[in-house]
Amino acid sequence: MTNMNMGKITFYEERNFQGRSYDCNSECNDMSSYLSRGNYRMRIYERESFGGQMHEMMDDCDSIMDRYSMSSCMSCNVMEGHWLMYEQPHFRGRMMYMRPGEYRNFNMGGMSGMRFMSMRRIMDSWY
Repeated sequence: MTNMNMGKITFYEERNFQGRSYDCNSECNDMSSYLSRGNYRMRIYERESFGGQMHEMMDDCDSIMDRYSMSSCMSCNVMEGHWLMYEQPHFRGRMMYMRPGEYRNFNMGGMSGMRFMSMRRIMDSWY
């Protein structure tokens, strides 16, 4: 009987040993539950200038009406991650790309008076 002394491998979420890490010292079939590329966090507001109802999101939302009983989103604060926001539920209609930052209203880029009803995280990106 041979005594096998197995080593430990550390996997990192980002390049150059950055981000979250996972130590593995046995077989691992799926690490997606341990590592996910980047965090996502956004606060959405019912009215412009961060007014009205506020909800914090960390995942995709196909309808803010169904999930939050919120009629529309007219401002947001993207704290982490990059997102696509759609004017209709179920990721349909015109969309807007949102990177981290505060968006008091959506009057930029020809989106005057635009209200958003669904949001999706941009998962496969090298930002």
